[in-house]
Amino acid sequence: MKIYRPKLRVLRLASLVIVTTLVFSVSCATLPPRNIDDVCYLFDKNYDWYIAAKRTHEKWGSPPHITMAIMHQESSFRAKAKPPRTKILGFIPGPRKSTAFGYAQALDPTWAMYLKKSGLREADRDDFSDAIDFIGWYNHYTHRRNKIALSDAERLYLAYHEGQGGYSRGTYRKKPWLMGVAKKVKRQASSYQSQLATCRADLETWTIKRWFTSLI
Repeated sequence: MKIYRPKLRVLRLASLVIVTTLVFSVSCATLPPRNIDDVCYLFDKNYDWYIAAKRTHEKWGSPPHITMAIMHQESSFRAKAKPPRTKILGFIPGPRKSTAFGYAQALDPTWAMYLKKSGLREADRDDFSDAIDFIGWYNHYTHRRNKIALSDAERLYLAYHEGQGGYSRGTYRKKPWLMGVAKKVKRQASSYQSQLATCRADLETWTIKRWFTSLI
């Protein structure tokens, strides 16, 4: 009896198709949303994000245009964002610059502190709702410790980047590039605030519709 054996070329082609499909699927799953400079677009396409941002505001007092602007700067809304790796000898991938991860780019020790103090033991950095709650939580304690207004996106970002202790010591003053980034966050927050003024009514109407539908 003659046993059929697939040609090696066919097997290689099939393997290539499978690998390509997997790579494409993973890359699509991790792509950031489009139009990240338009908060109305973001909330329209991800309505649960609006609910999470609104809940964070109610819980911690940090408004959506501030928390979203910080997230825009930190990760461009990429769920699994990480800092780039360092290079050894200029070309060998080395360790990452920090343990920052996720939407909020929270560091391991800061995230651990958040889990402990918030009581949200199952929160994940690559979950949008958890990440924006973390930003709101951090801004809340920055406001309490450093007396920065919850409407001051620029200074809140400086404290977010440098840590509340670092902000108190004025470490950002030796980093002109960081002060430039903080001003960028301020402009983004102002833009988001203006955009929300035009679409908040529609978002709230949709909230009411969803609530009413759930009762039927």
